[in-house]
Amino acid sequence: MTAAALHRALTDPGPPPLRALPAPVAELLSTLDAPPRLAAHLRAVHDVAWHLTAALADWSPLLEFDRAAVLFGAATHDIGKVVHPEELCGPGSAHEPAGRELLLRHGVDAALARFAATHAAWRGGDVDLDDLLVSLADKVWKGKRVAELEQLVVNRLARATGSEPWQAFMDLDDILTRLAADADRRLAFQASHPV
Repeated sequence: MTAAALHRALTDPGPPPLRALPAPVAELLSTLDAPPRLAAHLRAVHDVAWHLTAALADWSPLLEFDRAAVLFGAATHDIGKVVHPEELCGPGSAHEPAGRELLLRHGVDAALARFAATHAAWRGGDVDLDDLLVSLADKVWKGKRVAELEQLVVNRLARATGSEPWQAFMDLDDILTRLAADADRRLAFQASHPV
């Protein structure tokens, strides 16, 4: 029954319509017999990251970030909850280093595995725009707006593009407001899958 529930979490179209996870991620989740709710959550965050990165690329085609890395990071950021399933419904951060180690053991490059450990560490001085975008997608998928995180992204956007910070803020705010509008449906999608 778990395999069928996981398959449904990986393939159920939504609502809202959610993109499939990258095939290697879906295969890894199946291999690990991941909880269906975790797969649903990863799909929701991955989908938001897809829309966020597409909007930013449209906003400034010269903005440099690794879209494929951000999407992979969003698709795997909480994979450590396979090892720490108690953190699926409760607080905890043990899944962060565990997720990085799990990905490394399964042959994922360290540059991509890092997102499992950094998605909640966005206040650190050594995070780059890719890390911040994964963190932002992990907040906005459920409609949560974190001013401090958004300001860090605005600062990076303004510096990278030469735009005025107020303009970068307004443009990012528009993007995030649109993404947050579907939060209730994404939350319902996630909740429809068993832990």
